[in-house]
Amino acid sequence: MALFVEFHLIQNFAPSNLNRDDTGAPKDALFGGHRRARVSSQCFKRAIRLTARDHATIPAEFQGVRTKKLVQMIEERLAATSRDGARPRIEAALSAAGLKVKDDGRTEYLLFLGNKEVDGFAQLVGEYWDELASPAVSGSEKKSKKEAKASAPAEVVRKAKALLDGGKAVDVALFGRMLADLPEVNQDAACQVAHAISTHRVEREFDYFTAVDDKGDADETGAGMIGQVEFNSATFYRYAVIDVAKLVGNLQDDTELALAGLEAFTKAMAMAIPSGKQNTFAAHNLPAFVGVALRETSPINLANAFERPVWPDQKQPLSTLSVKAMAEYDDKVSAFYGNGQDTWAYLDLSGAWPAAKGGAKSNLEALATWVQEQVAARIGG
Repeated sequence: MALFVEFHLIQNFAPSNLNRDDTGAPKDALFGGHRRARVSSQCFKRAIRLTARDHATIPAEFQGVRTKKLVQMIEERLAATSRDGARPRIEAALSAAGLKVKDDGRTEYLLFLGNKEVDGFAQLVGEYWDELASPAVSGSEKKSKKEAKASAPAEVVRKAKALLDGGKAVDVALFGRMLADLPEVNQDAACQVAHAISTHRVEREFDYFTAVDDKGDADETGAGMIGQVEFNSATFYRYAVIDVAKLVGNLQDDTELALAGLEAFTKAMAMAIPSGKQNTFAAHNLPAFVGVALRETSPINLANAFERPVWPDQKQPLSTLSVKAMAEYDDKVSAFYGNGQDTWAYLDLSGAWPAAKGGAKSNLEALATWVQEQVAARIGG
């Protein structure tokens, strides 16, 4: 039986510039023929990962890291051994796995690795310290990746390749990874995150600002600096969906860890706020509505509830109107495509979600616990 855990959020941000394009302007998009504010899925994914990390909802050993500084990370883990000459050995071990290190000591591209994978490489270098120091491996001549791999002991090559298994890192399992040179260790994401879009039309605005020189002389009456920054304010619809079976598979069939990951994701999804331009705008605005739907047929993104933009009403906030529109659309689309078994739970500060749909929770902790318990009951965890 397929099981999808969906997250539907309505979140109003005060004036802000959370996610910029190449010109520094807030990202936007045309949807339903109208200009909408937009925050990219990649932006929110990073915010979710960092929120989960900062709140320590998942043990560090089951977390991942995205970096080019893998060599330096392994060096830090080997620092306690007080051995000199770790770098060439580390590079040899990485080459044995098929990972290329450039002359500046960084990997060729960003890697998304579990902490267990990083620890594994450190242990591998320590275990085969002498073998990795052989002239064939650590000579002064630059070798191609293929040559370096061929010169490493066969046992090191075998173990190095085996290390790249995802490390049971929850964020790697959720968001997936692609290593261009090693497609065999790619991991398809268990979680899909949509670009957040405003439920209403949005126009860009401009903040013209000046800065005064504190040490200016009496005859220096002009501004020390003049500039402008673009911003907007919008009520966003945010959506994400997790394929439970895929998550369990990515975590090497560790159901308990998958359930812990779902609980952590629920909390982080609600609490995550992008960091863009926050020193300028301090737009720390939490969602007005957080809904979780369990579906067995197919994921259903409810963005089309806002194909026709929500229009302001003096009597009701845009967030309240957006929650109403989303609930009405869910009833319509679920009637056509659902199996009648969809289950909802939610937090609603707007008071607009229909009580008949059931599932009201008192706080985020209760919502996250509900997700964990419901999924456990359905998959036998």
